[in-house]
Amino acid sequence: MTDRPVFRSGPLRYATAERFARPRPPVSGAPAGPVGTVCPQPPSRLDAVMGPPLDRRPQNEDCLQLAVTAPRGGPAPGSPGLPVLVWFHGGGFSSGAGIRDWYDGGALAAEQDVVVVSAGYRLGALGYLLLDGVSEGNLGLWDQLEALRWVREHIARFGGDPGNITLFGQSAGALSIRLLMDVPEASGLFRRAILQSAPLAIATRPVDEARDLGRFFAARLGTDPRTAAPERLLAAQTLTAAEQQRRTGNSLAPAFGPVSGVGPLPAEAGPLDSRNGAVDVLYGWNADDMSAFPEGPDDSGSVAERTRRVFERPLTALRGELERAGARAYGYRLDWRPPNSPFGATHCVELPLLLGSAGAWRSAPMLGDADWAEVDAIGRRVRTTWAAFARDGDPGPMSAPLTALTG
Repeated sequence: MTDRPVFRSGPLRYATAERFARPRPPVSGAPAGPVGTVCPQPPSRLDAVMGPPLDRRPQNEDCLQLAVTAPRGGPAPGSPGLPVLVWFHGGGFSSGAGIRDWYDGGALAAEQDVVVVSAGYRLGALGYLLLDGVSEGNLGLWDQLEALRWVREHIARFGGDPGNITLFGQSAGALSIRLLMDVPEASGLFRRAILQSAPLAIATRPVDEARDLGRFFAARLGTDPRTAAPERLLAAQTLTAAEQQRRTGNSLAPAFGPVSGVGPLPAEAGPLDSRNGAVDVLYGWNADDMSAFPEGPDDSGSVAERTRRVFERPLTALRGELERAGARAYGYRLDWRPPNSPFGATHCVELPLLLGSAGAWRSAPMLGDADWAEVDAIGRRVRTTWAAFARDGDPGPMSAPLTALTG
């Protein structure tokens, strides 16, 4: 396949939202507000692995934005449109942004003749605080739903097929996608899902625990969360994260994330086949995923043992549930260990194989001494697999650094 020239549109606003309110579509003709901004957030705990983002973007709560990368010239005449891949970033529900240069879909769109959408959503307390009279919780999931509605309505303008949407995401982004498979409002908004290194055990927390953390957050904030400066919210968020880790001993679970039984998540999810479980799913993990995270009191052992416990076993169990629901499920393990990287096949190492450019990833410690020619050559194989799955739900034969998994 010959690479096609592409264009990148954005950042584009897909919704607006008042603090602690659900998102709504932008009003035509209303003042535009800032673009190119990211949700207020602390530094990522994975800066030591990924490096800090090199595109310094201003932080602002008006951050419900996305970018679209598409081949110039669009689909062939008479075609319903090109397959669409919608990216939800990771970052522990506390950091990241879809519009960052890391998540530029240029190579994927150019090589594979697909449309790539990278969407952001609200994070931390702004996205997931549950506090009576202040925030209903799970606002970040409502944001993602609104982004998918925008894609359904507008993606044909960019040459995409609104009937062939694949969601792909990593870590917290993959958890979001797994949860959207339980959400009635998401029915019909996507056909396929790619779950990259989803730590399923921390996908949600119980309502009572979330409410308790919300009250702790409010007490540490010491003022009305609805009017507090973003810097004060982030400071209280940091204190809450430390308290949550002290209580649980879990260094992986975020203080603010999705809450079970809080809209749009149902209180008790029924069998997958009664919801969105008939979507095709490609799932997997990286061989050394847990090298990115320190051992904790409830998570000790070698990197291999911890990776099996946090990723391999839960994701393998999910495959059985999917297949019983009638879905097609395919598994992979990514085994690429960049030369002289201290992290091996770590959490996030697949990201530059899929998205971004040499400039965006030039300071990533996890890439060790790999030059971009190597990253790009290996990445082309991974991008081919992802795009094949997006086209018709079958990733086809996998080649190194991917190992196909069988149940």
